Amino acid sequence: MIDIPEEELVRKGKMTKSPFDMTFEEEKAWRIEKQAEAQAFLFSIGQPLVYKKDGVMIAEYADGRIIPVH
Repeated sequence: MIDIPEEELVRKGKMTKSPFDMTFEEEKAWRIEKQAEAQAFLFSIGQPLVYKKDGVMIAEYADGRIIPVH
């Protein structure tokens, strides 16, 4: 796998501001926005949002079901 510097990865995206220049509040708001976009996309294609919460993998579905993944 090719090791790409983090600065180069940032430049390839569509961000208006580099995460290195963001304040804590700006980065937090950006992360929340991107998480919401990812969730909306996954739900639109019928897939659950899978994440780790309190050490347990969780699958969250568009209909509101939250199921632990084993």
